[in-house]
Amino acid sequence: MLISIVGASGSGKSFISKMLCDFKDNILIIDIDKIGHEVLTYDSVKEELIKAFGKEIIKDNSVDRKALSSIVFNKKEEMDKLTDITWKHMEEYVDKCIQYNKDKIIILDWILLPKTKYFNLSEIKIYVDAPFEIRLKRAIKRDNISYEKFIEREKAKLDYSNCKFDYFINNIDLKNTKRKVKKIYEKSIMYR
Repeated sequence: MLISIVGASGSGKSFISKMLCDFKDNILIIDIDKIGHEVLTYDSVKEELIKAFGKEIIKDNSVDRKALSSIVFNKKEEMDKLTDITWKHMEEYVDKCIQYNKDKIIILDWILLPKTKYFNLSEIKIYVDAPFEIRLKRAIKRDNISYEKFIEREKAKLDYSNCKFDYFINNIDLKNTKRKVKKIYEKSIMYR
């Protein structure tokens, strides 16, 4: 069983994913952002990225994600280039994780899931949201980024209004969020 958890930066996707894992042992989280970071270490990917964006994205023989993000987050065509280079590797990695763990409930956690095949393959689709100021505060604290860097991320997010979700979690206060997650678990996951 696949579950998609989607939301903008700082909305609480990972927090909700971990809460669901606390209910049952056979739930696995696949954080697609982390897979994206992993594929940046592949030599073939580094070579393609240097061709596309120049040597200034390399620091200490590794892809400097801050330098790369400053190039791609404000320009759609540059983001598309990055996606063309990395997504095939990310998708292969996710496919292997799903295949290897087919006996488990798999939570896919990523801001861009609706643009992938995995969103339509998911049996449960959860949208997590929080007000801008709360998301900003969380992202700055979690990722040690500036207000300006957060705004860059905001520009890259999708418009989720036309996506079909089974559940919506307004992740503002812990008590209500826990209650909502428990309800989702009991209704749609507990007996799987």
